[in-house]
Amino acid sequence: MHVFRPAALGLALMAAIGLANAAPDVPDTDARGVRISEAAYPGTIVLDVDATDLGQRVFKVKQTMPVQAGLQRFHYPAWLPGNHSPTGQIEKLAGLVITGNGQRLDWVRDPLDVYTFNVQVPEGVGELRMEYQFLSPTDSAQGRTVMTPNMLNLQWNAMLLYPAGHAAHAITYQANARYPQGWEAASALTVARRDGDTVHYAPTNLEILVDSPVFAGRYHRRFDLAPAGTRPVRLNVFADRAKDLEAKPEHIEQHRALVTQARKLFGAEHYDHYDFLFAVTSQLGGIGLEHQRSSENSEDRDYFSGWDAKVGSSDLLGHEYTHSWDGKYRRPADLTTLNYNVPMQGSLLWVYEGQTQYWGNVLTARAGIRPLEASRDALALVAATYADNRPGLEWRSLGDTTNDPVIARRKPKPYRGYQMSEDYYQGGQMLWLETDVRIRRLSGGKRSLDDFAKAFFGQNDGQWERPDTYTFEDVAATLEQVQPTGDWTQFLRERVDGRRGLTDGIAAAGWKLVYQDKPSAYYKAMMKGRGANFIYSLGMSLDSAGRVGEVRWDSPAFNAGLGTGMQVLAVNDLQYSADELEEAVRAAKAHPQPVRLLVKEMDVYRTLSIDYQGGLRYPVLERIEGSTDYLTPILSARK
Repeated sequence: MHVFRPAALGLALMAAIGLANAAPDVPDTDARGVRISEAAYPGTIVLDVDATDLGQRVFKVKQTMPVQAGLQRFHYPAWLPGNHSPTGQIEKLAGLVITGNGQRLDWVRDPLDVYTFNVQVPEGVGELRMEYQFLSPTDSAQGRTVMTPNMLNLQWNAMLLYPAGHAAHAITYQANARYPQGWEAASALTVARRDGDTVHYAPTNLEILVDSPVFAGRYHRRFDLAPAGTRPVRLNVFADRAKDLEAKPEHIEQHRALVTQARKLFGAEHYDHYDFLFAVTSQLGGIGLEHQRSSENSEDRDYFSGWDAKVGSSDLLGHEYTHSWDGKYRRPADLTTLNYNVPMQGSLLWVYEGQTQYWGNVLTARAGIRPLEASRDALALVAATYADNRPGLEWRSLGDTTNDPVIARRKPKPYRGYQMSEDYYQGGQMLWLETDVRIRRLSGGKRSLDDFAKAFFGQNDGQWERPDTYTFEDVAATLEQVQPTGDWTQFLRERVDGRRGLTDGIAAAGWKLVYQDKPSAYYKAMMKGRGANFIYSLGMSLDSAGRVGEVRWDSPAFNAGLGTGMQVLAVNDLQYSADELEEAVRAAKAHPQPVRLLVKEMDVYRTLSIDYQGGLRYPVLERIEGSTDYLTPILSARK
């Protein structure tokens, strides 16, 4: 048990320097201080992408751009929506050749902003032709795989250059893509026409284009999820093999229920149609990325074939679908920039991602995609993380982790529980659980966070072209409107900016976190093929080869000298296996003795003794006798 220090000093310091309640300062200039115009850019930019080179995984790009004479600057997108960080893959753009009136023009990269190219356009040249390639990864060490023999993921932001000094919503693009022969493609974009394997998309602005990626593939199946006569919602599935497209009717019905439950929750839709782009694959790189009218998603090949009605599926689709409301339509003001080369600020990611994490799990339960018991078991794992595996909260606040997309760029960390990493997701989930229960308790069960969702995200049905921005003050004011208390600002600030625990919502909901010596069915399904997890006993997790992936700070394993990156070769003088280590932990409890591990650290072998006799521990939730159960109503379907 870690002792959490009072938050008062940190909150006073933030108030003193003007951060606690300051309105976000959203820049309207680029990295060079050039003011960004929202006037319409003259003419239409034509973007042609050839996505047929599957073997070498090269996207060939041609772009025709109206220009005026003089010095012109062009950006490659750097700050990517949904990534919340400057992660544009500029290093993969190659072979750039720019011509005007058939004459090759020199370009110069900005030395202080490597995403920007400068070109001197001669008099008499009204159009530039740009040709280049996007060299997508051919190995996982180079980044996420976006092209395989049977499917591809085309993200327009990776393919284009756009004129600097202009707002994305003010630049019109005509995008065309050539796909491998016979492939089907899915996107939120409107198809103007198809000529053979080339799809011509209707002209749209750059903001919508970047927000409308494409999945294409050899094996494809589409499921309609919305009732006839309503706004279409489609599940577009792409697979490595045709057989992976086979889905049980009841599983598809649960995905339809996800749409129904989301509509009941928010009371409005911010799209004219919505497309889940969904890959069931072992080859395409993993993704879960939100967009206004679509989302990019991937799961393992057995998503349908390995579906277990008792354990259920993941919450990925529920999470990304929720983002259509939370994050895309209602968007934090400091994350809403005029184009993709203005820095984003993530101070409200605990709403954007944290409340989405909450609703994604709740909607997954309400739809039956994950049964009630499994949903509680999933929540138990999150609660255990913040009860026992986040000592980093002693020195870092939840709010400070909103800087992690820029600080760490999602690179692995050696001691995540102590360093923390984007905890605004699951830490935010815990905050919003506590908020939901507080509203229910104070209102005598008459109101809940559902009412906040409808009031905050469910206005202006049908609007989607531009985001509706908000600030911290808007969040607190809406909570006050739903359930008057006079202290919502303080409540949120203490949890976001203070260094304190985040698990109070579990007990308030009528449940308590306990540990048992056998994993739940949900836990076993989640860990399938992922090695072994002893985080809540010894304080370590390992992959199938015995390599240590995580060590809980100040745990028995940590205090014995175990570090991440080591490999466990033997347990009590027997060859390592997860079963052998489990048996050793059980034996140490029955007959107190240290658990001895032979570990390999680079080229050094040594034996470590872990002094632990607490037995195996797996988190579950247990009812608090005599208390009101708020959690079951939260997770139950709306009629």
